[in-house]
Amino acid sequence: MKILFVGDVVGRPGRLALSRRLDRLVDVHAVDLVVVNGENAAAGFGLTVDIARELFDLGAHVITTGNHIWDKREIIPHLDSFTSLLRPANYPPGTPGRGSGIFATAAGVEVGVLNLEGRVFMNNLECPFRAADELVEELRRNTPIILVDFHAEATSEKVAMGCYLDGRVSAVVGTHTHVQTADERILPGGTAYITDAGMTGSRDSVIGIRKELAIERFLTQLPVRFEVAKRDAVLSGVLFDIDENTGRAQAVCRILEEISDSD
Repeated sequence: MKILFVGDVVGRPGRLALSRRLDRLVDVHAVDLVVVNGENAAAGFGLTVDIARELFDLGAHVITTGNHIWDKREIIPHLDSFTSLLRPANYPPGTPGRGSGIFATAAGVEVGVLNLEGRVFMNNLECPFRAADELVEELRRNTPIILVDFHAEATSEKVAMGCYLDGRVSAVVGTHTHVQTADERILPGGTAYITDAGMTGSRDSVIGIRKELAIERFLTQLPVRFEVAKRDAVLSGVLFDIDENTGRAQAVCRILEEISDSD
């Protein structure tokens, strides 16, 4: 079976790229399940109820997120009711929403999706490795096909998670840093891995933000109000081919679709 993971959607340009390329990618690659990281889909920071619905309407079957899920507070009361919207699982007990779930394809194949957040250079959360131990075991009671979105800053932490879960999940895909890496591979135990799926948004930017504003922040070290860049959108992601019976990855391929301003 084919799973398409779309890297962090940043603002309106990211949503536009999704609207112009996702259907074709699904058709060309015979995709069975689409997972989209949407934590930056609302003006570059957070997610609203309306934009979550827009992502589902555009073809996302599951939306994963990360540390910015809390930026638009209006979404928080709805996290429990959006069953296909995940937040990182290693937040403390009682946090709204869910961090994992089982989702069925149109053919009835069940796929487990787990969302985790790293701790290096990020929030002081519960250990994502120990959370993975518990939740992967729970998901495997229902299906051998499991995809993990590990939303983390440090590449070392992402690589460590891939090695730690090798042979227990079908794929570990890194998000958060918005720069697509060229290290996609299948690990010895049969788990597909990539350090970062990349960003779906403006490439003429600093990770989705207007470049002049980001440069000003670095030069002055003063607070700068960031705005989403608008030009030269791309859709970045990863395509996984998974054996339905064993859950082992058979292939992994980076996706990078350019959308010109005149497209």
